[in-house]
Amino acid sequence: MTLETTLNKPTLTALLCLLLLSGCSGTMPKLGIENGQFMACPSSPNCVSSQAGDEAHFIEPIKTTGSTSTAKNTLLKILNGSTRTTVTQTGDNYIRAEFVSLFFRFVDDVEFLILEITPEETVVHVRSASRVGHSDFGVNRKRIEKIRDQFTAMNKDH
Repeated sequence: MTLETTLNKPTLTALLCLLLLSGCSGTMPKLGIENGQFMACPSSPNCVSSQAGDEAHFIEPIKTTGSTSTAKNTLLKILNGSTRTTVTQTGDNYIRAEFVSLFFRFVDDVEFLILEITPEETVVHVRSASRVGHSDFGVNRKRIEKIRDQFTAMNKDH
C-alpha cells in the first residue's frame, strides 16, 4: 500500500503544502553588529536598514533626546507589546527580535543598535529583513515606521 492509495488527493495536496510551508521560516541569517555596523541588506527588496548606503534599502534611524537606557527600555516595551514578536537577544546597546507573520509564519529579523551621540542625543539604528522570499510588499519598512511612531508617542508622554 502506498501513501497515495491511503490518502485521497485533496488530503495529499494539503499535506504537501503544509510540508512546504513549514520550511518557510527560513534559515537563520548572519545577524548582529560588526565594527559598529549591521550586516548589509541583500540585493532583494525585503530589507531596510538605517545604515544602508542605497536609497532602496535606506530608512531613517530613530532619534531621541533620551539616554540609551531609556531608548532601550522604550523599544523593549514596544516589542514586548507586539503580537507574534519575540525578543531573542539584548545587550547594552543592542536588541534583536523576531516577528512572525500571521498566515504563513514567515520570520522577519529586526535589530536595533542604540548609540549615544551626545549626552542629549541618542540615535537608534534599525534593520528589518525577511528571511525568505524576494519582495516583502513593504512590510519591513512599515514595521519600522510603526515602531518609530510608537517610540515617538511614548517619549512625548514623558
